[in-house]
Amino acid sequence: MQEATDPIDAPRASSLDLSADKIHVWRGDRHVLRGAGFAVKAGELLHVAGPNGTGKTTLLRVVCGLLRPEQGAVSWCGRPIDAIRAEYQAAMAYASHEAALKSDLSALENLRYSVGLKRRVGDHELRDTLGRTGVAACADLPARVLSAGQRRRVAMARVLAMRAPLWLLDEPFTNLDSKGTALMCRMLEAHLDGGGLALVVAHHALALARPIRRLELGE
Repeated sequence: MQEATDPIDAPRASSLDLSADKIHVWRGDRHVLRGAGFAVKAGELLHVAGPNGTGKTTLLRVVCGLLRPEQGAVSWCGRPIDAIRAEYQAAMAYASHEAALKSDLSALENLRYSVGLKRRVGDHELRDTLGRTGVAACADLPARVLSAGQRRRVAMARVLAMRAPLWLLDEPFTNLDSKGTALMCRMLEAHLDGGGLALVVAHHALALARPIRRLELGE
């Protein structure tokens, strides 16, 4: 498997910020999120941690705009995301816990479809991005034959190719070996160095050479 060695491009952004204020979410009678809040700005990463069942993925879905909270609000650059939905969606790259690839499409076709919803992009650029995440040889293979780690790397390439200033990642290290984990950390470092923001749900500590904001749910 090819390993990425070139510097990874990152978006150039400034004066960006994401915040959540007093987020409350119920699931039936269960109060999943109890006033969760945070603020993160350009060049910063927020690590959302906590035991299983404490609402980490729920919070990420609220921040993505996929779930409306019963109380509270999420703001992008000082404006509620509900009021600027199209602008916010254009600025965001979301990766769920699952790789979310269409099994019968090749790795390249998956990227062509999903990234194409964000911006115009050519196959040469997409193949280059797959190379940067170490799966250039998988470009023309159907997603169903890829290993779990390869699928995760394709999902990483999708986030990278979207060129979005805001990354929202749910357990991005799942199924990655040590080289893949190191690559993901380099991607995050480059993204933040370029003025991007990231909100990362992860069970384990993030090995980045910079201070990381941390939100511990369930405390």
